[in-house]
Amino acid sequence: MLVLAIDTATPAVTAGVVELEQQSTTVLAERVTQDARAHGELLTPHVLDAVSRSGITLRDLTAVVCGVGPGPFTGLRAGIVTAAALAHSLDIPAYPVCSLDAIAADSVAGPDSAGPFLVVTDARRKEVYWAAYDAAGRRTHGPDVAKPADLDSTVRRVEHAHPSPAGLVRVAAAAVLGGEKPGPLTPLYLRRPDAKVPGERKRVTTP
Repeated sequence: MLVLAIDTATPAVTAGVVELEQQSTTVLAERVTQDARAHGELLTPHVLDAVSRSGITLRDLTAVVCGVGPGPFTGLRAGIVTAAALAHSLDIPAYPVCSLDAIAADSVAGPDSAGPFLVVTDARRKEVYWAAYDAAGRRTHGPDVAKPADLDSTVRRVEHAHPSPAGLVRVAAAAVLGGEKPGPLTPLYLRRPDAKVPGERKRVTTP
């Protein structure tokens, strides 16, 4: 099965094509650029480039897997809208994945994995998005948003990371392989966006 993986929950713009089998995930091509202000500009070119470098066409894709956060409003919207549009036009399912879960899946697969850990990403405003995982990479708490000082300092942290295409697909693998109906692509904002609707102007009267 050929799966397109997308994530824009962190400053990284991530797109990749992954070949999914019962016991393995193989990344055929991926494009990742660190630019928190260019999710909307770079994502579609990254998708098309990854598909082209994989030696396939968009019509060969079986499913889309999309990281849905937690993350900032603008970045998440770019990824989710792109995933939904591609899935609709290609008539294939789009599976939502918690982006922190995908980072955890990468961490468990890495050489330094041992014991429970936290996945932590930047939430701006001097806060972080975080979730706790056991040694097998199963989420035990979160996702949530907090100040870094409020997190458990005794647990290993995975920080400054972004989801990889392989990690995203690993999280959704059982659902994709089983042909399960995906849930909605609902973004995990966890808090209100920075932008606010202006309030009503105060009336100014002259004496």
